[in-house]
Amino acid sequence: MVAVLPGKPQATLQAVCTTKWNGKRLILYISGNALVILGGPHQLIQTIYHDDTQILGAVAIDKESGKIATCSGGNIYIYRPYGQNEDVLKWSLQYSFAVSDKNVDTCTLSWGTSEELLVGSTALSLYQTNEQEVLIWTRELSSPVALALFSPDSGLIASTAKYDRLLKLWRRLSYGSDDVRFDFSYLSHPATVTGIHWRTSETLEQGADILYTICVDNKVRVWASKDPHASQVLQLWAELDVQASIQPRNLESVPVVYPRYVFFIDSHDFVTLANTGLQAATIANKEKHALEHLSEISERVPEVCVVLDNRGHMSAWGFENVGGRAREPKNVFNIAHIENFNLLLPQTASLGTEYIRFLSFCTGASSTRYAVLAHHFDGRIVWLEGSIDDYFDPSPRRARLQVKSLWTGHEGSVKKIVRTVSGKALISRTNDNEGIIWKQRHSNDGMALSRASFLDSPEHIHRTWLIRDGSFTVNLHHHSVSLWDTRNYAAKQMAQCEFQLQGKPLCLLELPYQDENSSKRFLATISSHMKGIVWKISLPCDAKQEENESHRHLRIVQHCSFDLGIATEAAFVIPVDPAGSTPIPAGILDTFSQDIALSYTESGVLHTWAAKVETQNSTVNWLMTSRFDTGVDRPFLTSGSSTRKIALVNSARNGLTIWDSRSGQMEFSKDYSPQEIIQDLDWTSTPDLQSILAVGFPHKVVVLAQIRYDYLDKGPAWAPIREIYIRESTPHPIGDSTWLGNGNLVIGAGTQLFVYDKLITTSDEMITDLSLPMHGHVSADIFDVVALLNGPLPVYHPQFLAQCILAGRMPQVSKIIICLNTALKFFDGDHLDGLLSIPAKEFFTNQQNLELAASRKERRSDYADFSDDEESENVTEELAANLNESLAKLPVPYLSSQEQMHLADIIECVATAEKHRRSMDENAMRYLLFVRQHLVRKAQGSKKQVGITWREIAWAFHSGSQDILVDLVSKHYNGRVLWEHARESGMFMWMSDIDALRAQFETIARNEYTKTDEKNPIDCSLYYMALKKKTVLLGLWRMAAWNREQSSTQNFLSNNFQEHRWKTAALKNAYALLGKRRFEYAAAFFLLAGNLRDAVNVCAQQMQDIQLAIAIARVYEGDHGPVLHDLLEDRVLPKAAFEGNRWLAMWAFWMLGRRDMAVRSLITPVYTLLSTPETPSQQARSYLATDPALVVLYKQLRDKSLQTLKGASQISPRTEWEFVIQTARLYDRMGCDLLALDLVRNWEFLAQPKDTLQPLNQIPDPRKMLRRRSSLVVDDLPSPRLPAEKTAEGVKGVPTPTPTAWKEPDANSLLDSFGF
Repeated sequence: MVAVLPGKPQATLQAVCTTKWNGKRLILYISGNALVILGGPHQLIQTIYHDDTQILGAVAIDKESGKIATCSGGNIYIYRPYGQNEDVLKWSLQYSFAVSDKNVDTCTLSWGTSEELLVGSTALSLYQTNEQEVLIWTRELSSPVALALFSPDSGLIASTAKYDRLLKLWRRLSYGSDDVRFDFSYLSHPATVTGIHWRTSETLEQGADILYTICVDNKVRVWASKDPHASQVLQLWAELDVQASIQPRNLESVPVVYPRYVFFIDSHDFVTLANTGLQAATIANKEKHALEHLSEISERVPEVCVVLDNRGHMSAWGFENVGGRAREPKNVFNIAHIENFNLLLPQTASLGTEYIRFLSFCTGASSTRYAVLAHHFDGRIVWLEGSIDDYFDPSPRRARLQVKSLWTGHEGSVKKIVRTVSGKALISRTNDNEGIIWKQRHSNDGMALSRASFLDSPEHIHRTWLIRDGSFTVNLHHHSVSLWDTRNYAAKQMAQCEFQLQGKPLCLLELPYQDENSSKRFLATISSHMKGIVWKISLPCDAKQEENESHRHLRIVQHCSFDLGIATEAAFVIPVDPAGSTPIPAGILDTFSQDIALSYTESGVLHTWAAKVETQNSTVNWLMTSRFDTGVDRPFLTSGSSTRKIALVNSARNGLTIWDSRSGQMEFSKDYSPQEIIQDLDWTSTPDLQSILAVGFPHKVVVLAQIRYDYLDKGPAWAPIREIYIRESTPHPIGDSTWLGNGNLVIGAGTQLFVYDKLITTSDEMITDLSLPMHGHVSADIFDVVALLNGPLPVYHPQFLAQCILAGRMPQVSKIIICLNTALKFFDGDHLDGLLSIPAKEFFTNQQNLELAASRKERRSDYADFSDDEESENVTEELAANLNESLAKLPVPYLSSQEQMHLADIIECVATAEKHRRSMDENAMRYLLFVRQHLVRKAQGSKKQVGITWREIAWAFHSGSQDILVDLVSKHYNGRVLWEHARESGMFMWMSDIDALRAQFETIARNEYTKTDEKNPIDCSLYYMALKKKTVLLGLWRMAAWNREQSSTQNFLSNNFQEHRWKTAALKNAYALLGKRRFEYAAAFFLLAGNLRDAVNVCAQQMQDIQLAIAIARVYEGDHGPVLHDLLEDRVLPKAAFEGNRWLAMWAFWMLGRRDMAVRSLITPVYTLLSTPETPSQQARSYLATDPALVVLYKQLRDKSLQTLKGASQISPRTEWEFVIQTARLYDRMGCDLLALDLVRNWEFLAQPKDTLQPLNQIPDPRKMLRRRSSLVVDDLPSPRLPAEKTAEGVKGVPTPTPTAWKEPDANSLLDSFGF
């Protein structure tokens, strides 16, 4: 925590107190109904709220027991300390009690000895507070007491009433709770007594008690016991005229009486400060003239009275030998007269707020510095601190005392905090329509918030907006909008404009606009009916212009009204959080314009809006930049940022989702426990526009940061990096929070504001879970941490290598690994080039051009036949082993230890794939690499373990080297491939040769039979039934003599299941097995009865194994059977649409022979291609549904055949352009900026037909869309058929293209079919 603004102190004489207890300096003050306990300028120990009262009147602490007493009305609250031995000092309520007369407010509290508490109201009452309050003495008074204080030894009480010039001095005659008696005498003053102070010496050996009184006649009187036999206990020893004690050197022409302020330094403190200061200066070899002078004065052991005025003058006076029988004139002497002694005293103040009460004490263990607490009755406490020579050195100095802290705030609970666009100022508001404008200031202790202005509105404030970093404020009320000047301490309302609007005004936001002198601002409100009003605000051109002159320029008038044209009523409209970026006026209003507003409906449909002000015709143009359905009904809260991120809270208030408004994709989803209620969302961003979100709960704030996309491990796109708990500081729930521009977080709870710094502890569990490369750093800036979680990756990062492999950049991958091996040989642990000295253009130069240039260079080179044995051109297993050995020893920059392990895995996988590079195509290489990586991680027991996905299956499915892949998978399992292994590798999904598929399935059947020593035929029944090899299964049952089911099963299988009776018997057995939950065996009996459909349904539904269902259907009836067709249509495609799995949808469409739809499904969300009975899940809206590798497969399949070209031709150029740009953004978010540049630089769009007169319902000839003629385009378009036949073969839910009449192609198109 950087700073705490604990609340506004009460304007009472005993609102603040301090003492040193148990070796610790404690400062206490009351604010509203809160008791604030602090242990230093920035150390908040505890805040105690009194829920049964509105306001507290006084506070006092017992320096012996540490007990605290507060009062409110006629009630007294006693708090007892605990946890001091465990270093967790807190206070808890011991008990509370009411004074005898509840109708009279208690005004004063004072602790005596033995836990005795003096309570003053219309009477003085003394209570014993050991375990329960016991009234041991009371005395009615003629006037209510204003202040009553025990002397340090508790033998005397000084009390005075309001406007009283006679101070009562009570002398204690007896001690003990049984018989307590006091007598009193008067100390007469010529005018009203305004202040009382007892000398609080650490030791009482210097004499009797000394009392200081201050009067309105500007005199300080010193009372001491000069004569113990006198009728009065204390006699007047000396008086000091504080008005005459300060005589400014520059006399004014007209004498003006300025207020005087007084505080005292006890002789014990002064002597200690002078001596320790002199010793410290001697050791440090510093100039010590002033200290030597003060040391000489300290030998006289004076009590010190410091007199101040608000013009920077200070005069210090010493009282020597106070209480001596004979006072000499030299006993009162001047110590110093100082000019420019600035204690931040008010130059002007209203009546009742000019009073300042001072408390002073030594700080630090060595007592070399002295602190002054200035309690301003306008609602602030200033902690000033300096060494003793800073106070009394007469030589000129610029800054004598250092402002360590300024405590202020609200009296009521903070309801709302609104920041400026820059984050340099903010306003906090309460339910009482009071607002305080805070501005950042930088001090020696770092950043702090200072109160710049106070605003008290007579009307209810609905919304607030700050202009010019808090110099002006605009408040939206129910039927008007007001403009306030907040440049001064007290804000003034300068203009107001009434309005009428249909619907409830929901927001107040500023429209981007900039003129030459920045004298105009445009603010708008939008109602629930999506109608709004724009106001033009005129400001002074110069913010520093004189106040009286600038007020003439302050105006607010209605500029125009508008209608956004949305029929659905908005649940809420909010301004977009600037998140650190200043809104830029749009030259042209388009989708690239910056969002300024966000609206959402009860059904969860989000809209983002941009606007442009037209001053010539007094209008505002609005543009909807995005619209998407989140599927979240009745959202409770939402918040959007200028970085196009939107956070949404569900109706239960415990579910959070984060969306990207550009793509409408969900990036994060989390359901918190029902007790964790989300009540606030606040955005900020790094200088590189990486987003950070603070999620506010009642007693904590969770900070989420965006991190790089991770499609391979399906990692989250957001992660918590910090949790802030405020319950230790205050029991009050959080009201609101906001970010400052520098990364500090301001949290408002109760009357207090907490400012948390931007430093994050790297040892925190949340940071260690992210595996950040934070070698040797204890803490780090939050912006630096988020930058490490985002931004471009070094080319040797495992994620970059993996995406290069998917993008077909295997030569670059090999070069990166070879260069990394070379670099690590000479790595000294300091710096490693992120590009490994590889030219950046090699990553975005067209691959074909790069290979052609390399081959030409090789042919021209005289050294074409020369090879360097030391530097291999390929990644061999030996090189991989050497490199992985280096990775195990050296910490690589920008890689965590876990990422280094993943890098070693990829290097090992690349080396394995390089062995087979000449015998397999690129798709087989992609499959092999990622299957190998999965198996390596599985063997290592890695937490980040993702099974084989449909992405890997798709690569193998479109590979021409499937036989090699089958052999490699079989070798990995030592030739003992079981079904669980086949499912893990996806083998039966990507094998195209149906004969090889059945042969492999029979191999699995044999392995399933022999996987146990007992060789149970039940284990392989399903597989042999799918192969239609009942005879083989029957032979296996004959050998299973140990099985008690052998006889019955063998006899049953011997029957002819072509007959109806045995089919029925097999079905009955299947249903009986279903009842016993023996699903696999039940599916085998369904196959025995010839009921493939039910067997497939059991596998897919009861066993939840869709791969087994597909494999059985393919083995049993081939790839063109009706059961497989229905399975793909009824289960696989709806599943793909529900999950948003485009890889699965592509595979299913391809298996159905709809290659055109397969190509379209790679670009278009699946649920838009077919009508499914289920609404797409949140998973279908996730960013994971748009894998950047989809663009690689799309480009590969697009011009593979005429059917795929036909599907590509049905995709509009804009859709394809948006898909490519979105993929480039995904690469950028993943940290693969070079691949994003490669994509947008080298992408080729299909040529659009030039015939503009072509009918709209006629699909253009796909062959004419290729920019390059290729002989490899397969003509797989079906021959022309009747419309009825085409409709019969359509996919369920997929709209069938309108049939057109067949037209005989011309000769040129026929030649095109053969590549001529």
